[in-house]
Amino acid sequence: MYLVPSPIKTKKWRAMFSDGKHTDFGAKVNGKPMDDYTITKDKDQRDRYLQRHKKNESWSDPRSAGALSRWILWGDHTSIQANISDYKRRFAGKL
Repeated sequence: MYLVPSPIKTKKWRAMFSDGKHTDFGAKVNGKPMDDYTITKDKDQRDRYLQRHKKNESWSDPRSAGALSRWILWGDHTSIQANISDYKRRFAGKL
């Protein structure tokens, strides 16, 4: 899995998978990326996002937009690269 900028104007990223499939995720409004933990580095904001989304998202499906957002944009690190590495380890064998 690797990321490229999404061609969809309301999404930040496109995750490209080895089977040629992809998932677009991360929100943009009026062409501007919405905040996420890798941008703001605000742990309280991260905690509020996780609380708000935990019951409606499929965080265990590695190809879902919810899981990609959760583990890459709102992961444990403020570095998107560190979160991508964690995501790949978390879902090894499922990608």
